[in-house]
Amino acid sequence: MNPAADRRVAVVTGGARRLGRQLCLSLAARGFDVIIVYRSSDHDARTLEQEITASGARARALKVDVADKRAVAAAFAGIGAREGCVDLLVNNVGNYNPQNVTALDPDVWDDTLASNLSGAYYCCYGALPLMPDGGSIINIGMAGLEGIRANTRGADYYVSKTGLLVLTRALAAAYAPRQIRVNMVSPGQLENSVDLPPPEELSRWVPMGRSGTLGDIAQAVQYLLDAAYVTGQNIDVAGGYRL
Repeated sequence: MNPAADRRVAVVTGGARRLGRQLCLSLAARGFDVIIVYRSSDHDARTLEQEITASGARARALKVDVADKRAVAAAFAGIGAREGCVDLLVNNVGNYNPQNVTALDPDVWDDTLASNLSGAYYCCYGALPLMPDGGSIINIGMAGLEGIRANTRGADYYVSKTGLLVLTRALAAAYAPRQIRVNMVSPGQLENSVDLPPPEELSRWVPMGRSGTLGDIAQAVQYLLDAAYVTGQNIDVAGGYRL
């Protein structure tokens, strides 16, 4: 993309589909050059890249398995050489396997932790040396992390996102002297969630009575980009889910 010096670069992992796609579009509309990091959704990534560039913004699709630390290191080395910096990193990967913990296969556990937690750390490690003072990292979590409870389905996912919250706060404290802010946005039941309750039951779980939209999450991300004195925070965007 070779952006001009006054352009900002955003890297979004899991950027080709669903929430990642929405975030890429909203960041491009805000003026970011967007790097769409994806693992296997080639068609979706290329289509999104074309849609963003057709709007007059800049985008580049980059195929990377974030669970592979060598691949991540090579990707950020390439970003450093080509784009020159990373102003914003959004760690959006969130593999979810709604298996009961009594039947959870160790290989599934390892894959989830590698993608959702280790992968986010690898990306932070690669991005931070390229990030100017005042940059930002936004991690995508899950609602209810502040009140840890037993979750027998998807325990590997909940563990990975709880660990990501701890990492978020550690990095926020460590990089505050450089005015780099690290925060988390945690969706609840989204309109495209795998385990969304039926409409007639939704209000039992979500006090506001509706599922969240991808736009709701993008709005919270936009808020954090403007909130220059907010760091180390987790914002539940969930309509009261799991209060």
